[in-house]
Amino acid sequence: MTAIAHYSGSFVERDIFEPEHDAYRDSVRRFVETELQPHHAQWEKDGIVPRSAWLKAGEVGMLCPSVPEEYGGIGADFLYSVVMIEEITRANVTGPGFMVHSEMVAPYILAWGTEELKREWLPRMVTGEVIGALGMTEPGAGSDAKEMRTRADRDGEGYRINGQKTYISNGSQCDIVVLACKTDPAAGAKGVSLIAVAADQPGFERGRRLEKIGLKAQDTAELFFNDARAPLSHLLGSEGAGFGMLMTKLAQERLSIGIKGLAASEAALRWTVDYVQQRRLFGQALGDMQNTRFTLAQLCAEVSQGRVLVDWGIRRFMDGRLTATDASKIKLLTTELNGRVVDQCLQFFGGYGYMTEYPISQAYVDARISRIAGGANEVMRQLIARDLFRAH
Repeated sequence: MTAIAHYSGSFVERDIFEPEHDAYRDSVRRFVETELQPHHAQWEKDGIVPRSAWLKAGEVGMLCPSVPEEYGGIGADFLYSVVMIEEITRANVTGPGFMVHSEMVAPYILAWGTEELKREWLPRMVTGEVIGALGMTEPGAGSDAKEMRTRADRDGEGYRINGQKTYISNGSQCDIVVLACKTDPAAGAKGVSLIAVAADQPGFERGRRLEKIGLKAQDTAELFFNDARAPLSHLLGSEGAGFGMLMTKLAQERLSIGIKGLAASEAALRWTVDYVQQRRLFGQALGDMQNTRFTLAQLCAEVSQGRVLVDWGIRRFMDGRLTATDASKIKLLTTELNGRVVDQCLQFFGGYGYMTEYPISQAYVDARISRIAGGANEVMRQLIARDLFRAH
């Protein structure tokens, strides 16, 4: 394989990309710099990214690149998704919920949806005409999918759904939700099923758009289901198999969060290295002071270590060998690292780092959710410990 040193903003040379991935990165980077970055500050104020941005992203192949050609995609490998995640993260464009749409929603439909469901929805997800959301978290369930209360009861030729979901990314704009619900409340985890619910159904209601400390441009909403309907053909896989599906795809979700967290750390470190060489203090550049150099050198070493781990995880995922425990380790380590990097880097910016117009400020508040999303890091530790003690 070929690699371009530092091409992706990494501090170590990478060897996982081919020339076609680098060409795709060029295209995505130009799009992000011309079509997303100039508008992102306004989207942060508006609390939402307009649908026009989704449609433009669809035109350049940024949405659901792994969807096969027969369903409207380009049938690309996972590295195309890696490039997309890294480039929007590198540019500090945290508003568009493309990762949720492409790497969390579409894979469920592609893997377990009926042929009818795939042909109806995937082509429009590729173009951006349809926006997808994943409905897992509930007010009383948090990261524990087994405790969810949303129910789906058989009713004639479909399901009647009642319940509530919260913290749903893309929630206020979504057209389809892959919804985790109980089809057999007495069966615990074995009673969880996944159903694709169209947002235009009677009984599907959107709550308020939630205000957050970070990711302000990424719309996040509550969703309510009051006798909402879904046809039997919208069941993913079989009834009661939902928990197993979630465990399978959560590995991809957690890897994607790790990819994003590591790219965010690399970007923050580069901004800081550039800044401390310009900032003068006590008659010398801040970057010439030993504390600055040693602190940033330590962060660079840790970020480089994280890069090796993440790229190892990407290879394992593409080979079909990334385990749930591996993904939990990657998510835990990269998001904890991201928190330390943005905190220490912001300190070097001094008062400027506290000003919202500086990218490091946005990166600081945006990084906090990564230790919660995709399963809180305490859950990651529990999963890793369970595997560790099982093995011994």
